[in-house]
Amino acid sequence: MEQRIGSSSQPLEGAGFDPAFIPGLTSPVSGDAEDAGPGDAKPEEAVEEAAGADEPTPTAEEPDDSGEEEASDGPVFEASDRRAKFIADHQGIRLSLDDQACEFRWDEIGAIETETPRFGKRFTITVHTPDRRWYPIEIEAESRARFAEWDEQLDAVMDKYFEDETPETKEEEPEESD
Repeated sequence: MEQRIGSSSQPLEGAGFDPAFIPGLTSPVSGDAEDAGPGDAKPEEAVEEAAGADEPTPTAEEPDDSGEEEASDGPVFEASDRRAKFIADHQGIRLSLDDQACEFRWDEIGAIETETPRFGKRFTITVHTPDRRWYPIEIEAESRARFAEWDEQLDAVMDKYFEDETPETKEEEPEESD
C-alpha cells in the first residue's frame, strides 16, 4: 500500500478541527500580557513550557558525557511559527505541533524530505523512519525568501549528523549470468 505525501484535498474547517470555530466555546485570548494573571501564560509560552516538561533532566546518578558537549557546538536548525516547531541538532530531530511533540534520534531516521509550495508560505518537512512511517510538519514562514535559508541550514545539519547507511567504499558484486 502506498501513502502519498502531498494531499489534493482542502483542509476541513469546523468545530471538529478547531474549537475556536464556535464562539464562546473557548475563552478569548487578550493581546496584553499585563492583563494576564501570574498563572496565565500566552499560548506560545504554554507550548514551550509543555515541550520543555517532556525533556528529562539529568540527575546526579547519571554522569554527563563530555563528548555530548563537543557535539553541541555543531550546526543547529530551528524553524517555528505560532503552532509548529522543528529543531534539528546533535541529539536528533524534535517536532512539536500545539501540545503534541515527538523526538527522533539520528539512528531512528531513514530520510528527511522538504517541500516548498508553488504558492503560499508553508514549508513542509517530513521525517521518514525505516519502518515506512512518516511524520510531516508544516511551518509558516514570514516570507518565501526564508525557504532557501531554511534549506541551507537543514542541509548543514544533515551533512554533519545524518549518516547514510549505504557505504560508498563497498564495491558492487557483479551479477552471475546463467
